[in-house]
Amino acid sequence: MKLHRVKRVAQLAPLFLLCACAVGPDYVKPRAEVPAAFKEQVAWKIAQPADLEIAQKWWELYHDPLLNSLEEQVNISNQTLLQAEAQYRQARALVQGARAAYFPTVSANVSHTRSGAPSSSSPSSSGAATSNLLTVDASWEPDIWGRVGRAVESSQASAQASAALVQATRLSTQAQLAQDYFQLRDLDADRQLYDKTVADYAKSLQLTQNQYAAGIVPKENVVLAQTQLKTTEAQAIDFDVLRAQMEHAIALLVGQPASTFSIARATFDTAVPVLPLGLPSALLERRPDIANAERLMAAANAQIGVAKAAYFPSLTIAASGGFQSSSLANWISLPNRLWSVGPALAQTLFDGGARRAQTDSAIAAYDASVAGYRQTVLTGFQEVEDNVAALRILEQEALKQDEAVTLSKRSVELTINQYKAGIVNYLDVITVETTALSNERAAVDLLNRRLGANVLLIKALGGGWNVAQLPDADALNGSHLEK
Repeated sequence: MKLHRVKRVAQLAPLFLLCACAVGPDYVKPRAEVPAAFKEQVAWKIAQPADLEIAQKWWELYHDPLLNSLEEQVNISNQTLLQAEAQYRQARALVQGARAAYFPTVSANVSHTRSGAPSSSSPSSSGAATSNLLTVDASWEPDIWGRVGRAVESSQASAQASAALVQATRLSTQAQLAQDYFQLRDLDADRQLYDKTVADYAKSLQLTQNQYAAGIVPKENVVLAQTQLKTTEAQAIDFDVLRAQMEHAIALLVGQPASTFSIARATFDTAVPVLPLGLPSALLERRPDIANAERLMAAANAQIGVAKAAYFPSLTIAASGGFQSSSLANWISLPNRLWSVGPALAQTLFDGGARRAQTDSAIAAYDASVAGYRQTVLTGFQEVEDNVAALRILEQEALKQDEAVTLSKRSVELTINQYKAGIVNYLDVITVETTALSNERAAVDLLNRRLGANVLLIKALGGGWNVAQLPDADALNGSHLEK
């Protein structure tokens, strides 16, 4: 084999790399409108202690051991999260596949064939020939125009977007679990309130029956008391339907069959923690959905370069070498060697506008991703403002509602005493007791709404995540799945 020719081609290869250039626009992160401060942050309480960021295990702020345990199960058993993690591993594999285009492709071939052809001397007879072939083929396409580099850049950004989506899925699932858990405890509180109310109404019924037996009140009062009791008993039972459904929803989130999952009833007295808001500009680094949108934008930008590289010629360097012989005895020997080496340059002269269409499509996809990114940023600020406003206003409402509960309880006491004294009829008792029950239910519901808004604010602020947790190029080429 004439090795000097191979060496000459090998010496030219670095020149191809030196003159290589990446076509298409380099990625520059587009600007998004970011306010200087949150509008609803006025008069917002300072977190105690004054933490600058939310902890990653943010659910521990509520000091509920069962909630802590359930949240930990999300990372292990939630099937939606496991699906997102598998999709991230798939995206990371695509990065490795794109990087493989940097390197030569080498293949080997071994064959043993016998063939026959008509004999020139006697058409009725034929001769047979044996051929033993061993070849090693190599081909390499230098990335002169940066097509492979842009493809790798796009796949890496897509994998990072997938990693951000994993965290967004995790945060969404954790937040949904906390909301469902507080809703379940709200139903427990409602049932406990109604059970106590049923007991109170039973006492009122007994009082009315005694007064009827003594001839103090008419039969009508007894019927009203019985109606009030039975109606409240039915309403109390109705909470069990909603509680069962909420329990099943929690089972789904923690990856357990609803048939084998249960949560015991408990009191509902969780305190609402105060959260640090930080600066609006920090929101771009703390929300995984924004990071996902930004990385998708970078991937779309790189695809423009991939599309534009198709306009330029492609250079392929191929080499082949091996041995061919009709005999196995001296098959691998110098006289039986064969080889070839040389470059090939290919250029598409006419494609009916296919390359132009691909480029226009890539540019449009990038423009769409920019709009999607900016929309995600705007949505993030809206969610923060919504829930800060909700927490501030609901806290004020809760204070007034607590006063209403205290006053309504006092009203019940006074009206029942007046009923015993014969000053008012039983309809007045029913009215004040219904008002008291409604006020107590409203107070419980307000606590649930405040906790729900608190969870949504944590989610809106990123749940303790930071864009620095995205995997870098080394991590994408490794085997460890970043959490």
